[in-house]
Amino acid sequence: MIYDVAIIGGSYAGLAAGLPLARARKNIVVIDAGQRRNRFAKFSHGFLTQDGTDATEIARVGKQQLLQYETVAWQDGSVKRIEKRDDQFHICIDATHAVIAKKIIIATGVTDQLPNIKGLVERWGETIFHCPYCHGYELNQGSIGLIASSEHSVHMGMMLPDWGSVTFFLNNQSIETDVREQLIARGVSIEDRPIKEIIEQSTLVLEDDSKMKMDGIFVTSKCLISQDWIYKLGCEIEQNIMGEMIKTNALKETSEMGIFACGDVARLGGSVSLAVGDGTMAGVAAHRSLIF
Repeated sequence: MIYDVAIIGGSYAGLAAGLPLARARKNIVVIDAGQRRNRFAKFSHGFLTQDGTDATEIARVGKQQLLQYETVAWQDGSVKRIEKRDDQFHICIDATHAVIAKKIIIATGVTDQLPNIKGLVERWGETIFHCPYCHGYELNQGSIGLIASSEHSVHMGMMLPDWGSVTFFLNNQSIETDVREQLIARGVSIEDRPIKEIIEQSTLVLEDDSKMKMDGIFVTSKCLISQDWIYKLGCEIEQNIMGEMIKTNALKETSEMGIFACGDVARLGGSVSLAVGDGTMAGVAAHRSLIF
């Protein structure tokens, strides 16, 4: 079978992209490696009607509802390479088999590159977060730590006082005097001593072995595209201080004909609600491209 559209990534953006296509009775296949970006977080917040819902449950129900449409197929596995021949995409899955599609939607998400601090990775998504809109409210205006990791950290430092009492751990990074003054004016405490490790729930151990207990910690990750085959497709990639993403237009079309991208792989600073909106647009645009 030659599918109308292959959607690569079966998380929130990919599932949302599938719905308008399924409802247009197009033959689609979703290829999913089972690695949601927010798999480390228990709950999802800020998504209308689903605020505080188990993040895994949202994905499970979304998949269940999509698969009720008879024109939808599902493939568990990882894409290894994609070749375009005669305006069709030949997609190799796990180096064992392939599917063919007229159009593809990339919804693979990104990989978070985190600072190399002992104890950070183990707490990622539980007591260490990247998005205050997603996790800040539950800290109940408590003590919030912010670890400097990029130029974007200052932006986060200016925002976070709306969610609690903020200590900005520079951790060997420097900031300009005027920026320091702006942060202090917002009520942010500046901690110059480097971080040795993170212990307990969210306690930072500093280089001199002193400890500072926080209710939660924020850090800006660098978002990376980890699939080589995306680069080989030739899609234009945008890069900035927050990481990299596939460049798309308002209709989620990439620079390559027949290829669409949505969700975190095509936007920086994503969330479940933004991923769903992105996916819906990509699905509608892919359907239109089959006609016009």
